[in-house]
Amino acid sequence: MKRNAFAMRLKPGNEAEYKKRHDGIWPELKAALRVAGISDYTIWLDRKTNTLFAFQYLADDATDSELPNLPIVKKWWHMMADLMETNADESPVSDGIIEMFHMD
Repeated sequence: MKRNAFAMRLKPGNEAEYKKRHDGIWPELKAALRVAGISDYTIWLDRKTNTLFAFQYLADDATDSELPNLPIVKKWWHMMADLMETNADESPVSDGIIEMFHMD
């Protein structure tokens, strides 16, 4: 199992709507994430910077790199695009985060 973390950016004033949409995440999207080998997926918000910090575990044989090709993922990105900074394909602008310390 690998740990994976990344940061995204929420547009100002969208905190409540972002939370609401994630509270109602589609079961078929959750299933796709699980099939891809993602578990224990959490997103936090730094209110000072509107930075979203995401953490997840990836199975050793995870296929998460294939997720951007799935219609359900593209549909989610489209629905979330008005709340976040996005790329041309509506995927969230995302920056990898380097692990500097870990304690079990």
